[in-house]
Amino acid sequence: MVGMSTEFTKWLRGRSDEQLRELVALRPELITPVPAHVEGLAGRASSPSAVGRVLDRLDRFTFAVVETLAVLPSPVSYRPLRARLARALSGPADSVFEARFRETVDRLRTLALVYGPDRALAPAPGVREVLDGPAGLGPPAREAFRHYHRERLAELVEDLGGSGDTAEALGTLLADPEIVARLVGEVSPQARSALDELAWGPASGRVANARREVRAATARSPIEQLLARALLCATGEESVVLPREVGLFLRGDRVHRDLRPVPPPLEGAERKRDLTDRTAAGQAFAFTRAVEELCERWSAEPPGVLRGGGLAVRDLKRAAALLDLPDWAAGLVIEVAHAAGLVAASGAVDGDWMPTPVYDGWRVRATEERWVTLASTWLATDRVPGVIGDRDERDRLLNALHPDLRRAAAPEVRAAVLGVLAAAGDAATAPLAPTLDSVRERLAWEQPRRRGPHRDRLVEFTLREAEQIGVTGLGALARHGRALLPAQAGGDAPGRAEGGPGATAGTGTGAGAAAGLLAPLLPVPLDHVLLQADLTAVAPGPLTGELGRWLALAADVESTGGATVYRFGEHSIRRALDAGQGADEMLAMLERHSTTPVPQPLSYLVTDVARRHGRMRVGTASSYIRCDDPSALDEVMADRRAAPLRLRRLAPTVIASKTARATLVDSLRAMGYAPVAESLEGDVIITRLDVRRTEGPPQLRAPVAAVGPDAEVITAAVRAVRAGDAAHRARRKPAAAPDGQVPRSPATATIGALREAIRQGSQVWIGYLDSQGNATSRILEPARMEGGYLTAYDETRAAVHRFALHRITGVADIQP
Repeated sequence: MVGMSTEFTKWLRGRSDEQLRELVALRPELITPVPAHVEGLAGRASSPSAVGRVLDRLDRFTFAVVETLAVLPSPVSYRPLRARLARALSGPADSVFEARFRETVDRLRTLALVYGPDRALAPAPGVREVLDGPAGLGPPAREAFRHYHRERLAELVEDLGGSGDTAEALGTLLADPEIVARLVGEVSPQARSALDELAWGPASGRVANARREVRAATARSPIEQLLARALLCATGEESVVLPREVGLFLRGDRVHRDLRPVPPPLEGAERKRDLTDRTAAGQAFAFTRAVEELCERWSAEPPGVLRGGGLAVRDLKRAAALLDLPDWAAGLVIEVAHAAGLVAASGAVDGDWMPTPVYDGWRVRATEERWVTLASTWLATDRVPGVIGDRDERDRLLNALHPDLRRAAAPEVRAAVLGVLAAAGDAATAPLAPTLDSVRERLAWEQPRRRGPHRDRLVEFTLREAEQIGVTGLGALARHGRALLPAQAGGDAPGRAEGGPGATAGTGTGAGAAAGLLAPLLPVPLDHVLLQADLTAVAPGPLTGELGRWLALAADVESTGGATVYRFGEHSIRRALDAGQGADEMLAMLERHSTTPVPQPLSYLVTDVARRHGRMRVGTASSYIRCDDPSALDEVMADRRAAPLRLRRLAPTVIASKTARATLVDSLRAMGYAPVAESLEGDVIITRLDVRRTEGPPQLRAPVAAVGPDAEVITAAVRAVRAGDAAHRARRKPAAAPDGQVPRSPATATIGALREAIRQGSQVWIGYLDSQGNATSRILEPARMEGGYLTAYDETRAAVHRFALHRITGVADIQP
């Protein structure tokens, strides 16, 4: 391993500056921070975390090349490696395979996962260690049998026809295909069937008494035949593994069973571009309206927060009934509103879920801008509404808004799925609506190391939720949905604007493009309704914000669809009166926004509820009831339902109670009365919806495109590594700073001199204040300057360091 690391470092050092810059551009984590020399760069590139990170980004064909190199003894020349890969193709190697294989080898060399010339290719140090069971194969025999004692190894080697008592000797025998063929031919058909089950992975299995020691001559059962001939290796009391050499023989000397150099085609139905966009726009409008309707209802009647966090199942079902949506879709509306900062809990204990001040700013924006905020939030959040209703490892129900709905992989999976949709079909005229299975198959090919049942569920959730939100229409990606994606995921937008503190989701360049594409497709809001004699109002289309909020306050939604039907009732009228509306004001609002005269039944309902509203008042004693009509209080005292309120008549027009004022008001309303709360001064307390707000968590910021360092930073980093490596190889002592006073110069001149030194690659003499405020002299070779810091090779310390610009007292040229 040490020799391989040395060879890898030597190879990396021999790469040109352009090749190192390309490596750093593809793997920017290698220069965070900048390594001191090439040896440090090689060590970081071969660390398990760095290797695993870059392997996760490889597609199946590229990953298969890496696995094949890891399986074969190093080094491997180009042609044998190509021939080994070609054996796994379903057909003969064609020009597509030839071009893709050449491109893949070059790319792996660029990524520093493979090094060496074509005649001697080898996986980089650390690759074999990260690949646990490459291609489903077991460990080599010398590793699998290493824990066997010498006496047992000697018996196995003897039964195989060799001599020796080491795992290396046994591995040498099993590396001979003729010996393995002879051993496999000696076992029974049942034993051969057991081998075939392990051949294509997983290579491990479970058997009883796996460590039994039997000889080939005395073996009776199929498992004993395999153990006696070293065709199986016992790794535990009840576990066995198939040695890699035996697995390759059973596979016909193929590393992979089936391999394709190009991704699998997507299957699905083609859609018309205009129909897709219009359908998605309709869903986008409906989703935005659902979020607004939910927030308006929770302004007036906020549901409580469960003791363990989250929303009760009954409250989720109420929201689903209110929005006329399935439970999963209502959960999506709630979760997105919460992630966008529109709703939050008013307290950790005995709190309520209610809108935040952010909602007030969101609701006055244009519909397309509001949708972009919601859709961008959905793309970025790590919360997964699809698991609502599941149970955790402790068999506890996962409610909506529960803290355990987070899944770290969710944003990345959403971007990957939408990236697949962006590449499906003709984006301009006939986008494709791929099936769920074909999307899963494509993603499994693009990211084979990241597949699994949990990831498959996230894919399913993404497709379903994208359709509900309006990112897709009829299963195909809409143009306004494509605009939200970063460029590397197949989107039209070049990226996202990070914004300053408090920036909301959907404020980037892609957000503006998405809003511009969506706006012409949205219906024009209406400012009128049709009032009917059955106490309903029909909205033939989307309503303006002001009218929609007023109707949500004064009426209840009875049905939705092409037209929304609102029903007026005593409860809804009282809700508007509680919010400060008057009877005359309500009737004037109806007359102003109705295309038909206000029906007499509705007018009577409003005036009757308003006449009875506020006759009874509740204050604080603990609480009290005050009413000018003693007969009304006689009814309350005689009502059996009032027994839990512990009422006491203090006067003909006053009743005292030991319950809280809010509880007393709610109880009286449940009994059919229409009380209002009053203050200590006797004034009516008006509950306005816009004050029922709570401070929520910081808003979710828009996803920022994963853009690597720019060319200038990369060039500076490579220059610093080269400078540090030259000093490291020469093992030169730190240079002494010139004698005399440390340099001092104006800040602007200092910055200008440093920039010029970076451009020319020259050395400078600087004065620098250490952490104790002492002035020191340094000889530097500046590499880059950003964020208030200078990264440079320090000749006086023989290492790469970062220097705070405000501590540099000045710059001077080095005198020869």
